[in-house]
Amino acid sequence: MKINDKEFSNRAITVTYDPCICTQSDTCANQLSNVFRNSVIPWVDINGASTEKIIEQVKKCPSGALKYNLTKKELVL
Repeated sequence: MKINDKEFSNRAITVTYDPCICTQSDTCANQLSNVFRNSVIPWVDINGASTEKIIEQVKKCPSGALKYNLTKKELVL
């Protein structure tokens, strides 16, 4: 059985999560706990930090389970 990627969006960014490749390192939750939360469902609060901080954290994901797409064309990083 394939588990579908999870998707979390706001007006500026969409973050996707692939649980099949996540190594559960907790890097995201330890470093940006306002967005990536261990004990709350949904575990991603896409409005918990600025788009820039979310992008920085997603880029640190050791497994590549987290990815992002910008939905605002004028925001370029």
